Amino acid sequence: MKLKNSLALVAGLALSLSCVISQAAEVLKVSAIPDEAPTELLRKFEPLGAYLEQQLGMPVEFVPVTDYAAVVEALAAERVDLAWLGGFTFVQAHLKNAEVLPLVQRAEDEQFTSKIISADPTVQSLQDLKGKTFAFGSVSSTSGSLMPRYFMLQDGIEPEAFFSRIAYSGAHDATAAWVQAGKADGGVLNASVWDKLVAAGKIDSDKVRVIATTPPYFDYNWTVRGGLDPALRDKLKAAFLALDPADPAHKAILDLQGASRFIETKADNYQGIEEAARAAGLLK
Repeated sequence: MKLKNSLALVAGLALSLSCVISQAAEVLKVSAIPDEAPTELLRKFEPLGAYLEQQLGMPVEFVPVTDYAAVVEALAAERVDLAWLGGFTFVQAHLKNAEVLPLVQRAEDEQFTSKIISADPTVQSLQDLKGKTFAFGSVSSTSGSLMPRYFMLQDGIEPEAFFSRIAYSGAHDATAAWVQAGKADGGVLNASVWDKLVAAGKIDSDKVRVIATTPPYFDYNWTVRGGLDPALRDKLKAAFLALDPADPAHKAILDLQGASRFIETKADNYQGIEEAARAAGLLK
């Protein structure tokens, strides 16, 4: 009897130890739409990842992907826990898995805009780009394709008929580089990346100019997978909301994220994005 009890105790301890090891090895897997160069995405994420590790008390791993669709699939299939999405990629993920939820967004994402740019000195407005070449970002980009296209259609401009040729650069910084190098007469990218490229001197603003700005719309957010533990989800939200621009260490993280601060968001905020995508024939 004593032996049986001892074996049961050993088995129980082994099971407990197994659970502890399992919990210690748990990793929060984070990904992001590849709207900028991979090295830039990682540079922006590393301080945030370290902060989340400290706040959550668990390892955080960044999972890079090759295209927008891969993030949507990974989140909907619950292969990643948290992802940085644009408004359209959130809508796509939410339609695939209704339990996918937007957690927080930057304050700037309540009134986000896209910038239409050109380096052609004869181009002063969008109408001046008629019959010329034009670059969007990724087909799945909210600010680099969907919303600019939607607003063009509202103004009676059918891009495929209006421009002589359309190309997709795949990322906002690539679009700006194409326009500066003359590979496209005009292009569109999100306002945040445009401001960052100009501030960093990567774009010559004397040569490349903003010729139009879209109306505002909701855009980027941090989204969690449906099956994520609610307690962990709440800790994640609290960690983002606790980032304080008055704290120098926090401000460094916020600056890299292009955020003045983070605020709560909800799925209903992106209903307009879904309507725009359906109007553009990107959702069935």
